[in-house]
Amino acid sequence: MADIGLLYFKAEAVSALALAKLTNLTPGLIERHDFPDGEFKLKLPATLASSVVIFHGLDRPNAKLVELLFAAKTARQLGAKHLTLVAPYLAYMRQDIAFVPGEVVSQRIVGDLLASLFDAVVTVDPHLHRVADLQEAIPVKYAINLSAAPILGELALKKREQPFLLGPDEESAQWVAQAAKAHHLDFAVATKNRLGDYAVDIQMPSINVAGRAVVLLDDIASSGHTLARGAELLLTAGAKTVDVAVTHALFDAQAEAVMMKAGISQIWSTDCVLHASNAVTVMPAIAQALSSLCERFNHD
Repeated sequence: MADIGLLYFKAEAVSALALAKLTNLTPGLIERHDFPDGEFKLKLPATLASSVVIFHGLDRPNAKLVELLFAAKTARQLGAKHLTLVAPYLAYMRQDIAFVPGEVVSQRIVGDLLASLFDAVVTVDPHLHRVADLQEAIPVKYAINLSAAPILGELALKKREQPFLLGPDEESAQWVAQAAKAHHLDFAVATKNRLGDYAVDIQMPSINVAGRAVVLLDDIASSGHTLARGAELLLTAGAKTVDVAVTHALFDAQAEAVMMKAGISQIWSTDCVLHASNAVTVMPAIAQALSSLCERFNHD
């Protein structure tokens, strides 16, 4: 049997095995046993390739970060010379500055942790604000930042006739612009004032959406309140339909109900975070990135 080249956890088996098939990497399960006191232990396959990929999305991240620490350290001990993290979603990227004295800059801490464990990181649409480059957030030798925006734009075009793409806030501008440019679609960006975790005020741009199929496109959705408020305003302005397309479906228990109550017709997401709304896959793009990384490792 070939040495294991891709390590994964049970909950992410579907995505990891799809990626293994696309890359011809031999997959190996990281086994986890939970103790009654809340601690856990992991067991990796004993025989690893010299270059190893660990597939682990960091949604609901706290236990997963500890899993990565254990798994990466052990993979090195088992002989992995090049270690790559594939994390379709990266946690703690939004906290990139201390606004008040004593506030923790989580991005810097998590970024330094990952850089201490891995030679390369591959992710999709990380939620970066004042940091423009992924390598600045995670100082590894190779930091690959993929975008699902063009994939979501293509999906919107398949689902709706000449959809109008709208970013719900200024932070979404980079993604909605990519999606629109890739498929020659009209787009605009709204302005958001966050009043709390579940309260937002949105100001729509001066656009005519009457009779249009509008797709709200963003990188992340969690509570759904921003998208719901945007949908209410669009439908009041005469939009024919309002749908949602997001890279990372980080929905809480009430998010879908909140969005549907606001009149949103369909919710589409990528498989960066496994969810019932997954409508497109990013695994081929990740596979291509890994192929490029393999070539770089061979020249190191």
